[in-house]
Amino acid sequence: MTSTLEPSTTTATAPGNKLRGRVAFVTGGTRGIGAAISRSLAAQGATVAAGYGRNTEQAAQFLDVLNGEAGEGAGMSVHQGDVSDPAECRRTIDEVIERHGRLDILINNAGITIDRTVPKMTDDDWNTVISVNLSGAFYLAQAAMKHMLPRGTGRIVNVSSVIGETGNIGQANYAASKAGLFGLTKTLAREAAFHLARAGKLNDGGIGLTINTVTPGFVATEMVDAIPDKVLDQIKESIPVKRLAHPDEIARVVHFLAADASSYITGQVWGVNGGLDM
Repeated sequence: MTSTLEPSTTTATAPGNKLRGRVAFVTGGTRGIGAAISRSLAAQGATVAAGYGRNTEQAAQFLDVLNGEAGEGAGMSVHQGDVSDPAECRRTIDEVIERHGRLDILINNAGITIDRTVPKMTDDDWNTVISVNLSGAFYLAQAAMKHMLPRGTGRIVNVSSVIGETGNIGQANYAASKAGLFGLTKTLAREAAFHLARAGKLNDGGIGLTINTVTPGFVATEMVDAIPDKVLDQIKESIPVKRLAHPDEIARVVHFLAADASSYITGQVWGVNGGLDM
């Protein structure tokens, strides 16, 4: 006799207490993968500050949902900012700390695509994507670490992409930005450990300051809506598990890495891609 398990659509939002008392800032945190991450962290007890770019109305609606799921007095917040601007990155980090009193977790999720083959790619196409996807992650991590290092604790998780590992036609800018997160993550992780060791803040019982990267494969969000069905079928066929990821499946790995108990994981790249890149 055999049985099958029905797929869950609430994996990431199952309640828990792994992040009770923590404050998390999720860039691009009101839509797509970012929204799933925000909800996942909140479900684990974190107070979530979700960043967004331009759509204030949509961000306000998401905040209502987030507070509704977390319960009365949850105190979640949304913060508008341009992650490609270093001054804006520093301002939003300061704003979150001023609002919530601390920052324990930074999720660098905000990202964009401007797809063209290399001969047709403009300077602006290249620079805009690098500025948002890679430089923004650096500026935000730099500002967050200035707060986290003196305390000796923190979690930074960068959201990269399987395209950073495999490359893709028409996405030289995107692939380069996402691959750049690997080197950035490993360097930040080494520097965090170096500074904490020099300050005498590393010990067997501490949760430390860790930096890791998650690399989603193709995820069922609005970003794939524009892909023609025929092309999407080809993509699914190329994935060993023959389907797209659910946003919650990415969020679950993020909240695992953000937990205190994940203190021995740092400088790592976690693929969540259905076996697309092995």
